[in-house]
Amino acid sequence: MAIEVRIILITLIFLIAPAFLLIYVYIYNKRKKRHIEEKEHLKTTFQKELLKTQIEVQEQTLNNISREIHDNITQVLSFVKLNLGMIEEADAATKNKITESRELVAQTINDLRNLSKSMSFEHIAQLGLVKTLEIEMARISNSGLINANLVITGEPYALGEERELVLFRIFQEALNNTLKHSGAKHLKITLQYSELLFNLTLEDDGAGFSAPDNESTVGSGLKNMQSRAALIGASAEISSSPGTGCCITVTLNPFKQQAYIDDTPSDRSR
Repeated sequence: MAIEVRIILITLIFLIAPAFLLIYVYIYNKRKKRHIEEKEHLKTTFQKELLKTQIEVQEQTLNNISREIHDNITQVLSFVKLNLGMIEEADAATKNKITESRELVAQTINDLRNLSKSMSFEHIAQLGLVKTLEIEMARISNSGLINANLVITGEPYALGEERELVLFRIFQEALNNTLKHSGAKHLKITLQYSELLFNLTLEDDGAGFSAPDNESTVGSGLKNMQSRAALIGASAEISSSPGTGCCITVTLNPFKQQAYIDDTPSDRSR
């Protein structure tokens, strides 16, 4: 009888031991997986918070520059314009030069005010993305640097101030790359509004580039666009090859709650 009990106990031990071992391995792997996920989450959170802080610092800097341009530089130029207008005793040639100078100063004041507005978060938030882009595209076309065209499909709606600010900064980054590197003659911006997605597309007919050739020129700019897009839960896809121009598409689900920029789109009244 005792031998049978021993046999049963030994059998149970051999059956239970692997089970305990499997349970231990399962729990260990689960904890290890959770630890890796938590580590990745902390890393992602840190990167997003760091990027958000960098953008906030950049925006504060731009706002300070905007106020400095508006409050000081344009005021000084206005005084210069006024003083030029007060010069009376001069011959015809000198008066013509004075008139030309006043016109140049007036144009400079206007350009600086437009630049100041494009830097200001308050100005962009007040007008909204569509109106701000319309103003910028008109200014760019009038400059003669490039033929800019804005196309809007669907019924525009508000995306939230922070999202629209980030999208406008992406537009500025893309425009800067186009003007500096592409040699393009035409730039087309498309805003596509639908029930589920919002798309911002920027296309130019410039020289284009391949990925390896791009690293030393516009690589950092393209990376900045992708980082900014990720901050608002959007994706930025960049398509280009030598001789075919460049196409940048930013895709956003405007009604998806964001963890780091948590304002939600307001009523579709804009």
